[in-house]
Amino acid sequence: MYDDLTVERLHDGIEIVISTEHRFGTDAFLLADFAAPRHKDLVCDLCSGSGIIALLMYQNFKPKHIDAVEIQPKAHEQLKMSLERSGIAEITPILGDLNDYRPNKPLDLITCNPPYKIDGTGAKNESDAVTIARHETMCTIDDVCAAAKRSLRYGGRLCICNRPERLCDIMVAMRGNGIEPKRVRFVSKLPDTPPWLVLVDGRKGGNSFLKVEPQLYTAAPDGGFSDELKRIYRQI
Repeated sequence: MYDDLTVERLHDGIEIVISTEHRFGTDAFLLADFAAPRHKDLVCDLCSGSGIIALLMYQNFKPKHIDAVEIQPKAHEQLKMSLERSGIAEITPILGDLNDYRPNKPLDLITCNPPYKIDGTGAKNESDAVTIARHETMCTIDDVCAAAKRSLRYGGRLCICNRPERLCDIMVAMRGNGIEPKRVRFVSKLPDTPPWLVLVDGRKGGNSFLKVEPQLYTAAPDGGFSDELKRIYRQI
């Protein structure tokens, strides 16, 4: 079907099919760890791409069920292949627009690693698939928060990662959709480098109280991975 597919092995026998257009990075590992679903949780991963966040949440936390919603057919097919190779039935890949998504039951948790760049800003990739993944051409942060408002139970959580410069946009969109920001964590390479990622956890119907968690550093002084990143990567 596609001539650019390769397979990477995670842990516990889980394999993920990736392509030149639909790959994954450290931010996916950080968001899955930050979200930390419970065993009883009904979860959805929006803008799921190749399904890496859904696969990591299944691998590390074993929630009751995960929907993985993705608008791009190739990425959707990659996740279907990954699930078949890994023998996973607890993740349901859904091909479609998150604006049309309606879960069978109210959800406990939604995760999303959305396009980071506002449409019309920054250089766009020659690949339409990569442009859709990186720029808000098909969905915005407000679309993500509106989908969470519809789909979460009262008290359910929305966990998003994005560039720090989008933090205000995230919080405004959350509050505008009845989701109160409750936790924020910034991610830097080293203590003397600026954050390159922010993780935000909002609660539907939550009270106004925001916890800023300690900074997460991805590198050690010797240039290797920090102990926390090693834990998240399951290297220690």
